[in-house]
Amino acid sequence: MEGSPARIERVSTLELFFDLVFVFTVTELTDLLVDEPTGKGLVQVVLLLAVIWWMYGGYAWLTNAVRTDRLGRRAVLLGGMAAFFVLALAVPDAFDEPGPAVGLAYLAVVLVHSTLFGRAGSVGLAAVARLEAFNLAAALSVLAGLWIGGAAAYALLGLAILLEWGTPRLKPVEAFEVGAAHFVERHGLVIIVAIGESIIAIGLAVRESGLDVGLAFAALLGLALSAGLWFAYFDAPDHEHASEAALAGAPDDRRGRMALDAFGTWHFGLLLGIIVLAAGLKKAVAEPFDPAATAAALFMAGGLAAYLVSEAGFRQALGTGGPTPLRVLGVLLILATIPLGTEVAGTAQLGALVVLLAALLAAERGGAPALRRAPATS
Repeated sequence: MEGSPARIERVSTLELFFDLVFVFTVTELTDLLVDEPTGKGLVQVVLLLAVIWWMYGGYAWLTNAVRTDRLGRRAVLLGGMAAFFVLALAVPDAFDEPGPAVGLAYLAVVLVHSTLFGRAGSVGLAAVARLEAFNLAAALSVLAGLWIGGAAAYALLGLAILLEWGTPRLKPVEAFEVGAAHFVERHGLVIIVAIGESIIAIGLAVRESGLDVGLAFAALLGLALSAGLWFAYFDAPDHEHASEAALAGAPDDRRGRMALDAFGTWHFGLLLGIIVLAAGLKKAVAEPFDPAATAAALFMAGGLAAYLVSEAGFRQALGTGGPTPLRVLGVLLILATIPLGTEVAGTAQLGALVVLLAALLAAERGGAPALRRAPATS
């Protein structure tokens, strides 16, 4: 069968190029939160990331099933990349300057996706293609909301999220075949590229303030924290093999749901955690030895906590792990560092976060198996 997922074992360089363009939206969402470090800004980021990540997932499922080795398909995929790039450029002003830019770019993302799916011919692809009507309705809702602005933007983006994320409950995705090796690698790559965003945020903060010994020290702490994100996701025991084996070994009628939960829902949480943490780092590193703004302290601790909770949820969805007493304790201690940032210094909180994360990861790797791995739940 043409385009069978079993024949797509590795992520292509074109897909990696696509991911680099997509992750630019992570950079722009981080900037949005830096400029609007309030609950309102966080809601805006959550709404935009939810619809954008849904369509990124759509492209990941697409290239998991359809080869991109033909010139025509590559050209169409490049069109999707162009739409994502324009979408990212328009994101920072999406709520401040109502207009059609974000909505039209998002509509183009959806239409390109539909075009490629429409040219595929397997039963599984046809089953997912039936979901495209909901994606189109969601895109029109995004377009209308952000063009009108005001309260309508929040309401209509919320409607778009319900249409997209609720669709699989109405039209199950079990018929869609998932190539496990490609799927695991593709989503791992987008996470590692997104982690790089936290490092970019640190670099931008240093550049704006001017490098000195204090800033270099704070920047290295930020780098250590970003490295901890990598260890949490990629350095778990036999990460890639365990994830791939779990997905490949799932019954046919559960594999699609497992993929959606693990690589859709929980990876949304991972990306949100990275964005929030990066925003906090950018604000805190700029003035490392002054008490951090409340938003910066909240973002650093909250972003890291969200990332660790989502990483545990990801493993639980695959049946390869899940929340443990150590992880729960670690998250609580991480949240407890907020007063350290607001009352002492951003660097003090950042150092505490690095120590706590390192201790948590070391304890989880070195503790008894019964303690560091929760029983898998079906």
